[in-house]
Amino acid sequence: MNNLKDKVVVVTGGAGLIGLSFIEAIINEGGIAIIADIDSNMGRLAKKDLSFKLDTKNIDFVELDITSKISLVDSIKYLDKKYGKISALVNNAYPRNSNYGKHFFDVEYTDFIENTGLNIGGYFLASQQYAKYFSKQGHGNIVNISSIYGVVSPKFEIYKNTSMTVPVEYAAIKSSQIQLTKYMARYFKGMNIRVNALSPGGIFDNQPESFLKAYKTKCLNKGMLDKDNLNGTLLYLLGDSSQYVNGQNIIVDDGFCV
Repeated sequence: MNNLKDKVVVVTGGAGLIGLSFIEAIINEGGIAIIADIDSNMGRLAKKDLSFKLDTKNIDFVELDITSKISLVDSIKYLDKKYGKISALVNNAYPRNSNYGKHFFDVEYTDFIENTGLNIGGYFLASQQYAKYFSKQGHGNIVNISSIYGVVSPKFEIYKNTSMTVPVEYAAIKSSQIQLTKYMARYFKGMNIRVNALSPGGIFDNQPESFLKAYKTKCLNKGMLDKDNLNGTLLYLLGDSSQYVNGQNIIVDDGFCV
């Protein structure tokens, strides 16, 4: 398959669980995949491992902090100098502080502000800086990774008898990402820059069995998704087959939101 042949695709948080799956899928479609991650050790190791596993040179790593304008500008300069183009940005990173994940009544105001600022602020800043490059280049593509909890209210009952919850910051962030997607798509009218969102359902990551069973009752067939289950939709949004899909949010959740 060569649907992404010669396209240079930057995936923020590219060394993480979902990010690595995206990187591998992009390479398999003929693209040049850029692992953009704040963790340089994980990023370089991932590049080395995937280069060997896939026997490819179509992979690169850039150390990137999506909350730093300097870091973003440096990454763009590096990629432009090396490849002469950047085809797409996948906003997949999820920065958060050490207090993230608390239950509603335990969340401090300062933590709420910091966590929402890091994430939606990071998506904004990364999109802003890459879109400046795209506008000069004459084309570009941005895909924001949101969530089902940016679309529907949390189903708290499925977390019963576990230590898990849906952090209030998460719901605020993910819903904001979808509106940011629509805003940018409209703002970039006439610039040949597409912006879409992909909202996954839950991704399996060794969660408690009681949660997995409860989650599956809200779905139609599979329940929790495997990380690779998002790849087809991402590749569609990155490829030319979706050239007139703009400002949309595509949900991949086995019917959780129905």
